[in-house]
Amino acid sequence: MTKHRVSTSGSAIQDARAVAVMVHGRGGTAEDILTLGRAVGAPDIAHVAPHAPAGTWYPHSFLAPIEDNEPYLTRSLEVIGNVLDDLKSQGVPSERIVLIGFSQGACLALEYAARNPERFGGIAGLSGGLIGPRGSARDYAGSLLDTPVFLGCSDVDAHIPLDRVKESTTVLQRMGAQVTERIYPGMQHTIVDDEVKAVRAMLASIPSRSKDESHAA
Repeated sequence: MTKHRVSTSGSAIQDARAVAVMVHGRGGTAEDILTLGRAVGAPDIAHVAPHAPAGTWYPHSFLAPIEDNEPYLTRSLEVIGNVLDDLKSQGVPSERIVLIGFSQGACLALEYAARNPERFGGIAGLSGGLIGPRGSARDYAGSLLDTPVFLGCSDVDAHIPLDRVKESTTVLQRMGAQVTERIYPGMQHTIVDDEVKAVRAMLASIPSRSKDESHAA
């Protein structure tokens, strides 16, 4: 079992067609991001949302030098890893796990996937990008194996520079992801209906479990 506190909603994990791991933003809560889960999900989708200590995954901007956000960044990445390990121990393969994050949570989800690449059911980074200062090497090893990725952001977001979204798209494509990038002119730092529809479609694209999978779970 995961060693970190999580909140859940939706389907029971053992019955779920897919599991959405929801990562909230700075100052948010697991309950906040679960409202998005209910908006994008379906009755056969389970939602799992870890809680960030004191409402933040790391103290400084995601653009700061990596060492400035340690040890909090490493601990927060470990939380995501623990949640995924817990799901896998319950019979949920990575192909049925969708990482969904907003703002700081999007940055954390994208960075986790880049550092720990495999075939996920999907990844949605809403107003976020890969973590680290400009000029970071981005020498991640491994492949995302055609994982569908959705990146949505404003062109004038006060927290997420447009060039970081573009860089994240390039890096994730290079790692073998199938990336859809949508930039929304003049959007505030928020989530809009078009993004909700895109994430809903990503979850809907995961096929029903076979009888063998259901028996194994």
